[in-house]
Amino acid sequence: MSTITVVIPSHNDAAMLAACLRAVARQTRQPDEVLVVDNASTDATADVCRAAGVRRIYEPDVGVASATFRGFDEAGGEWLARLDADSVPPPHWLEHLEADLLEAGKDTAVTGPGEFYGSGPVVRWIAETLYIGGYRWSMNLLLGHPPLFGSNFGLHRSMWIRLRNRVHRGDPRVHDDLDLCYQLRPGMWIRWDPDLRVGVSARPFDTWRGLGRRVSMAWTTFKLDFEQEPPCRRRRERARSLSRRN
Repeated sequence: MSTITVVIPSHNDAAMLAACLRAVARQTRQPDEVLVVDNASTDATADVCRAAGVRRIYEPDVGVASATFRGFDEAGGEWLARLDADSVPPPHWLEHLEADLLEAGKDTAVTGPGEFYGSGPVVRWIAETLYIGGYRWSMNLLLGHPPLFGSNFGLHRSMWIRLRNRVHRGDPRVHDDLDLCYQLRPGMWIRWDPDLRVGVSARPFDTWRGLGRRVSMAWTTFKLDFEQEPPCRRRRERARSLSRRN
């Protein structure tokens, strides 16, 4: 039997974290470990973790990349599953994810879209159609493979070990999912499963400021990644690897 750790970074999100943990507790395939990375929270995050009986570690460097990557480092499972504190996975989410991961293999991460809740129908449409749809289309074009969606993905521990020293930690302006999928080495892949869905809060899209912050983080992440490995060189290396394999 494979083991799975669900990693959930959280910064001052106690109420939504409690809802997320209740949804995780209702999974048809129970996780072998639930790990909440308390990202310097000043609210009731610790109390929520204690009440839910999940493992909590404290990460003082504020930023979703610092928290997520610390969680992956500390996780004990063979497979690593990722949710956000505002994610609400349906009961079969982890069972579905595990089946996808086992079928895809150790060098392929698996991800899927979000179904946005809260806010109004227009905001939800913008979030699902323009933001997620545009993100998937543009990243496919740039990377040559689907992107990861941070609120809903999984990968094998061995894949993380090969990438852990390449990712950018400690900068609160870095998107963990975008950084991680850019770091994929030749021979690694991402599988996008449109049926692997979780509920995700639409609150970042309620204001232009919230949307602008996400775009700014994407720009910062790309700047760091492009300096590390120019995108054209990255595409060439992946193309060579695919050609050798075929």
